[in-house]
Amino acid sequence: MHHDVSLITTIAAALGFGLVFGFLATRLKLPALVGYLAAGILLGPTTPGFVADAHLAGQLAEIGVMLMMFGVGLHFSLDDLWEVRKVALPGAILQIGAATAMGMGLAHWWGWSIGGGLVFGLALSVASTVVLLRALEERGILDSFNGRIAVGWLVVEDLVTVLVLVLLPALAPSLGGDATGADPEASLWKTLAITLGQVALFVGFMLVVGRKLFPWILWQVAATRSRELFTLCVIAAAVGIAYASTQLFGISFALGAFFAGMVLRESELAHRAAQESLPLRDAFAVLFFVSVGMLFEPSILVEQPLRVIAVLAIIVFGKSLAAFLLVVLLRYPVKSALMVSASLAQIGEFSFILAALGIGLKLMPPEGQSLILAGAILSITLNPLIFAAIGPLERWLSRNPSLAAKFERPADPLAELPMSTAHTKLAGQVVLVGYGRVGKRIAQTLNEHGIHYVVAEQNREKVDQLRRDGVAAVAGNAGEAAVLIQAHITKARMLVIATPDTFHVRSMADIARTLNPDIRIVVRTHNDEEAELLRKERVGKVLVGEEELANGMTDYVLETFKEPYQGNGH
Repeated sequence: MHHDVSLITTIAAALGFGLVFGFLATRLKLPALVGYLAAGILLGPTTPGFVADAHLAGQLAEIGVMLMMFGVGLHFSLDDLWEVRKVALPGAILQIGAATAMGMGLAHWWGWSIGGGLVFGLALSVASTVVLLRALEERGILDSFNGRIAVGWLVVEDLVTVLVLVLLPALAPSLGGDATGADPEASLWKTLAITLGQVALFVGFMLVVGRKLFPWILWQVAATRSRELFTLCVIAAAVGIAYASTQLFGISFALGAFFAGMVLRESELAHRAAQESLPLRDAFAVLFFVSVGMLFEPSILVEQPLRVIAVLAIIVFGKSLAAFLLVVLLRYPVKSALMVSASLAQIGEFSFILAALGIGLKLMPPEGQSLILAGAILSITLNPLIFAAIGPLERWLSRNPSLAAKFERPADPLAELPMSTAHTKLAGQVVLVGYGRVGKRIAQTLNEHGIHYVVAEQNREKVDQLRRDGVAAVAGNAGEAAVLIQAHITKARMLVIATPDTFHVRSMADIARTLNPDIRIVVRTHNDEEAELLRKERVGKVLVGEEELANGMTDYVLETFKEPYQGNGH
């Protein structure tokens, strides 16, 4: 009996070749995703030998996008999204406008139509969320303030792209494209109203119903004590909600899965859900990168090298520079601007969808899709190197304060403590770095015991609110001496580092000890390896989250056993 095994063949080839080339890439000191892309090129139709099923690979990659976005949602609360709205919302919209204008200018120079240039520019303006998440997770900065800005920025980009995908068919006739697929009876404003209404209905449903229903379902399944049922529930929620959101509300798979993760985050089992879905997320992420490689036509590098370079320049330098300037103009630190710039220096899944739609509507020539794919492959390959350049750039700017000062926000009132702050609160105080969930609880305890403290926090909105509440707070990265000086670290009794961003912990401790040799330092961390490294460097008292949880539970058990035991008589 003959069986169609194209799905099995595609998965086996993608994972097998991905493993081999990913291993070779890491041995050559390159990111593993470069190997996955190379495996995709080898399995694609443009290279000799075995050719995998590109259609099936694309669908498998879509599942990878869903699972990745679901995982982000499990770590990204609505509060996190709301906190970065003032930089992510205007920044993303203005950056899309700037990058689209650059793409349209390049397309006009090549003699393309306005419609073709618009689609081309939009495709170059939208970064890949999957690539960003891999970069942030590998560096352990997904939960940091800058990581939340980058994720929030891309969520806004995804929402804008969803609107564009719905409106483009309606706009196609006026842009010189094919009217096929556009509803002749629907006006542009009617289409826009329907789209916004669908998005609002979906978000409202997830906030009002999903926020209670889905965590409850997860808890009921967990009560069965069946690990496989729990894992099945998590995956079914990620894929099922993403699919339903597309069919019922017109939302993309990626955004549907992201909101699914955010509502399941309300459950006490969110951490376990993230752990159970991690292996599948990693496997399908590999399939995503392999599928991208399969779409690539290497001949474009020979036939149109200058055009490829121009496209890559817009992706890597043009829109990144625009994002950098926007973040600085929005009065955020240079380090945040560098992080967002590196995050946006690539394009991915939504760019491919826009390109395919543009060609289907006869707005963009087929050459545009090849150029977009070439730009995506090259920018994704270069992205880890761009992230790696952030550290050297920061150090170079620190050695050139006059240059750094040109980008820093001038006379930012939140970067300095108000003159009205009582001096009695600035001697023997605690300097509390980070005002997230952990920092907020520490602050509440300090208030209860009448202990003065100064908060150092990168989120300017939080600092503004703290000052309105009468709390001494400064905005900025505590890894910089100026921020700790403003927090009066020289007279502080203790430095408490409660931020999840542990990248700058050592510089915070070094600066604090230089300015105040007698200061005591306590640091939070998430894993034993990082804790051991910090202890060896004698940073201060290092507390590991899981370790402290175990200690607390153990103390409770021991206290219980000190009490007289009253059995039930059996």
